[in-house]
Amino acid sequence: MPSLTDPRVREFLSHGTRTGKLAFVATDGRPVINPVWFIVEGDELVFNTGKNTAKGRAILRDPRLALCVDLEEPPFGYLQVQGTAEVSEDLGELVRTATAIAARYMGADRAEEFGKRNGVPGELVVRLRPTKILGGFDMTG
Repeated sequence: MPSLTDPRVREFLSHGTRTGKLAFVATDGRPVINPVWFIVEGDELVFNTGKNTAKGRAILRDPRLALCVDLEEPPFGYLQVQGTAEVSEDLGELVRTATAIAARYMGADRAEEFGKRNGVPGELVVRLRPTKILGGFDMTG
């Protein structure tokens, strides 16, 4: 089973601006999937979300999550990261992670702008700690 210690897994998850598709359970039991911007930091996947959004409320209610990242062109591939989330509302950590995430998706020249915009009270830092990683790097081979 792959893990975040595998350089191929880290590279696949960190490559370019691939979004994560976050799966969680709504209050009425429906499965829901939303895209998230994220970074790989240490042995965790890190993203921010609003505390009062559907994602935020779901994570606070049940921290078990799955996040899928895929390669949408040949050779096609995907990794599904299952795990448990820890959340923080620490403002310094919010700004730091929001800036790092923005650097990945918006570029270094706009990272600080988005970090300040997204690293505000009412947001959560979510750290997804993997318990299982499934998938493959070359689905056409």
